[in-house]
Amino acid sequence: MAASILSDEACELGEGPTYDPATDTLYWFDILNSRLLEKKLSGGQTRIHQLGEMASAIATIDGERQLLLTETGLHIRDAATGTLKLHMSVEAANAGTRSNDARVHPCGALWFGTMGKKAEAGAGAIYWFFRGELRLLLPAISIPNSICFSPDGKTAYYTDTAVNLLYRLDCDADTGLPLGEPKLFVDRRGDRGDIDGSVVDRDGVLWNASWGGGRVDAYAPDGKLLRSVPVPAVQASCPAFVGAAADRMVVTSAAEGMSAKARRADPHAGKTFLLDIKVNGRHEPNVLI
Repeated sequence: MAASILSDEACELGEGPTYDPATDTLYWFDILNSRLLEKKLSGGQTRIHQLGEMASAIATIDGERQLLLTETGLHIRDAATGTLKLHMSVEAANAGTRSNDARVHPCGALWFGTMGKKAEAGAGAIYWFFRGELRLLLPAISIPNSICFSPDGKTAYYTDTAVNLLYRLDCDADTGLPLGEPKLFVDRRGDRGDIDGSVVDRDGVLWNASWGGGRVDAYAPDGKLLRSVPVPAVQASCPAFVGAAADRMVVTSAAEGMSAKARRADPHAGKTFLLDIKVNGRHEPNVLI
């Protein structure tokens, strides 16, 4: 294995890993089973929180609060007690959609996606949230993923996994709002593996989890493939930088949609891994609500 198992708690759909350097804690989700998981990078047991609704992303507000993205909207979570309080509804009246990928822009704005619970074509969207304001950025997205940003905040990335094209967008560094039209960054149509979650390091290298490809691919700022790192689960879903220096990488995975035979052939499906590589990563900024 090119990775060690950070958590052997198997998720049906492991997603949304986010590391809090202040507490040395990795948070991630089992979306389909409405679970939030957390574990200290230094070791110990994986703690599991039952949420009662599907959730997919978490961001730090301050030392006491987190912002949780769920199928009904944005919720403030008390980090000590786990108590949730609705902050802003998003598509709450549409029972057919749920939240998906999200990441915080360097200015503190949150980009996040929604999608159909059965991945219906065009049922989702990508939104921008900043200091209490919500805007629709990109409608008619089937499976929003790979939301991430360059270190200077001047470039945003995203994909619709159903199409398997990774796009880049010029961005206002002060607000995180897009400028102009999307431009093609990477074309993965016809390749083994779909574009899932991504994160960008200090050098502007985009690290992408390949769903069905069992790997994480690293792309230079010009879109050139630099390297591929194997993951010991076919359905790799999302990477995140971890550690005090953000110099390590974890990746979540999933067992969603796999037959009994496929699961036997992929015994680590759904587990969360620490990759055996060093990276020049960066910690996520706090979200400004």
